[in-house]
Amino acid sequence: MLYFAYGSNLNHFQMKRRCKDSIFLKKINLKNFRLTFRSKYRAADIEPKKNSIVPGALFEISKSDEKKLDVYEDFPILYKKYYFYYYGKKVMTYTMTKKTKFRYPTERYLNIVKRGYKDCDLENKYLIKALNQ
Repeated sequence: MLYFAYGSNLNHFQMKRRCKDSIFLKKINLKNFRLTFRSKYRAADIEPKKNSIVPGALFEISKSDEKKLDVYEDFPILYKKYYFYYYGKKVMTYTMTKKTKFRYPTERYLNIVKRGYKDCDLENKYLIKALNQ
């Protein structure tokens, strides 16, 4: 199945450790959403926003990878699944169930995300924008 990563799972080393079958396909943009950070974990989340984009990565993952991600993302408590179509193909991602106010991420978490942006060759400007809310 196809999975869209936009936070710490962009980090190739971390993603491989979590999802051994995962294959990075390419970078894509999720349109009409914006990146933010929230909850007590100060983790990445997406929310609808017209004319905004969230850069991320498209991964091919197995059923067992999805189960591991569900555990890691604390599905369905912290995150729920969100599906969208990319060139006719169904893609799964996660979005937080409770839209709490913005919380600046921890340095450790942010460094994992920044490394992921490098790994996937994403433009940092959207990350910087998300951090300056």
